[in-house]
Amino acid sequence: MLSTIAPAAGRLLISEPFMADPNFKRSVIVLTEYSEGGAMGFVLNHQTEYMLGDILPDLSYSEIPVYAGGPVAANTLHYIHRVPEKIENGIEIASGIYWGGDFEQIKELITNYQLTEDEIKFFTGYSGWTPDQLDQELREDSWIVTDNFEVDNVFSNNEQNLWREVVIGLGQRYAHIANFPENPTLN
Repeated sequence: MLSTIAPAAGRLLISEPFMADPNFKRSVIVLTEYSEGGAMGFVLNHQTEYMLGDILPDLSYSEIPVYAGGPVAANTLHYIHRVPEKIENGIEIASGIYWGGDFEQIKELITNYQLTEDEIKFFTGYSGWTPDQLDQELREDSWIVTDNFEVDNVFSNNEQNLWREVVIGLGQRYAHIANFPENPTLN
């Protein structure tokens, strides 16, 4: 078994290097919920072609990127942030990471150029697991769970290297995985 730490809200899931599902290929997911009822989170490193202004045209200007949070309810918009002093009513899911909050405040902050892309991350859709599904995937070594990460990584827009950086941050036991080729048959 790859993971020795249990999943919980605020922890990261790192996909194993050869996961075939394109929704989760070399993904880093922040869990926002984990309970007997199932689990939910957002893929941090799959940026879409859209900016927030493309999705919310009532915002006069917004070049904040939007990420594909997962394959569930792709027509919904979600967000995490790290500025509770600017955005009220968010739920702290990990030290320095908040889920949700007052959306009207967010729109005003963006309109007034008082919120930057390194403070908030938007997602279309989410990643979801039914009861026991994530636990089964962990037993199959599909994911590594960690609470050892920098908040800056969660809000990084360096999607190309995020998976690799988080894997290396897991320490010597996992560092070799970061260098596995995406397609081993081409090696």
